Amino acid sequence: MTTDTVLDQKTTTTRKLKEPKKYKAVVMNDNFTPMEFVVSMLVSVFRQSEASAVDLTMQIHNQGSAIAGIYPYEVAEQKVSDAVALARANGHPLIVKTEQE
Repeated sequence: MTTDTVLDQKTTTTRKLKEPKKYKAVVMNDNFTPMEFVVSMLVSVFRQSEASAVDLTMQIHNQGSAIAGIYPYEVAEQKVSDAVALARANGHPLIVKTEQE
């Protein structure tokens, strides 16, 4: 007499979720937009503290650009859009763009 052994096998599936790609909101320097406006825009749109906004504004002025924040794509695009709309509404040619991190 023979007996067959049936092994109970459980399959475990693990999924690795990828973090969404992050995007930088980059503020570019220009010779026309007042520094005070850039500081207030960084505070209102990118939720920077006043001190951080001043530091970033100086970085933009001295180095040509600075990263205002790093976000998921949709958030970065919305913040960049809001910043540019605010600049245009106040008559400033400020350039803010989204770059992949």
